[in-house]
Amino acid sequence: MHKISLALALVLPAPVLAQDVLDVPEGCTAQVTVQQKDCTVSHHFTCEADEDGSRRRADFDLEGLTYAGLIDNETQWVESYRPFSNTTDRLLKSKDPASFSNLVEKGEDSFDFTTESTNGTITRYIGSDRLTGETVEIDNVVLDRTEYEVRAFSETGELMWKSVGREFIQQDWRTFLGGVSTVSSGEEDTEFEATEDSSPVDFIFPGETGFLSLTPIHGCAVQAISFSLDTAQ
Repeated sequence: MHKISLALALVLPAPVLAQDVLDVPEGCTAQVTVQQKDCTVSHHFTCEADEDGSRRRADFDLEGLTYAGLIDNETQWVESYRPFSNTTDRLLKSKDPASFSNLVEKGEDSFDFTTESTNGTITRYIGSDRLTGETVEIDNVVLDRTEYEVRAFSETGELMWKSVGREFIQQDWRTFLGGVSTVSSGEEDTEFEATEDSSPVDFIFPGETGFLSLTPIHGCAVQAISFSLDTAQ
């Protein structure tokens, strides 16, 4: 299966969405569904056509697919698709590749890589992740807390945005899970700043109720009110 075909396959037709269950593409195996605090439900899975250790994720909110991404065994961002802009970003080069192994073994890891979008945009990301030393258990899954910072630069070197926050990793799954993040623009005089909490609440495994559900269940009251106000204008 070609990499982009999976992202496109997740832009599901209305009849499938109406079934409220993710139809995982052929050749792929879903491992866990994660219900998050920000009215998002994420599905983590692997596909036979990908390199060993690679993992995919698809996120859905009340309106449908919001993100589909691919990471490698070291959690490098290999590919990401965003339906809102209908663009796919792919890893172009890594000056300092992200390394999940370094993070776990040394407690911190830096990264410096560049992506190219299907709309022609080149973006450079420079940042780091650090283990805080804290371990938490959420819905019977043991997670390590992390802190991160990342800056995104245009092809000409202009800072476009920066983000800092606290996330989680699951060592056995070799993957990151969302947390509290703040995104802003500029160096000191910020034009915008937004904070969100995408921390996991429920982990649902094959055979359990809610596995592969397309319906988020946490934090959706605020999202629904916002959506109603927007559509009423």
